[in-house]
Amino acid sequence: MPSSIARDNFETILLVEDDSAILNLVQQLLRRAGFQVLTAASGSEAMRAEAACSGVIHLLLSDIMMPDQAGPELAAALRRRRPDMLVMLMSGYPNGAMLVLNHGWHFIQKPFLPAFLLEKVTDLLHTAVPDQGVDGFDPRT
Repeated sequence: MPSSIARDNFETILLVEDDSAILNLVQQLLRRAGFQVLTAASGSEAMRAEAACSGVIHLLLSDIMMPDQAGPELAAALRRRRPDMLVMLMSGYPNGAMLVLNHGWHFIQKPFLPAFLLEKVTDLLHTAVPDQGVDGFDPRT
């Protein structure tokens, strides 16, 4: 996706990834695409970043497996505080999607092509989607 994409409304993404190389790469990719990006290397950092953000956080993009707090646990805690925030979890582990199906959240398998990530994020943010409540299931993931 070209870096010249202009957005009138800057969507904010909270990116949580414990691998610093992946965190930096995905952060740069999302920023070049016009998103505002808050970053955290752990669940506890993500909770602090969310608490410090006075604006809307449109999307949580989090790794599933992290040392201090699993992505689904973090997502559930943040959704209690920000029920309108969308969730997309990512994992390099086989069958990582199985961990998020019961929540109805979106999933992307690592490694992914940058264009595929941007397409999924953009589609999620700009397409009417069913509720991502804890009892839901989104067959599009």
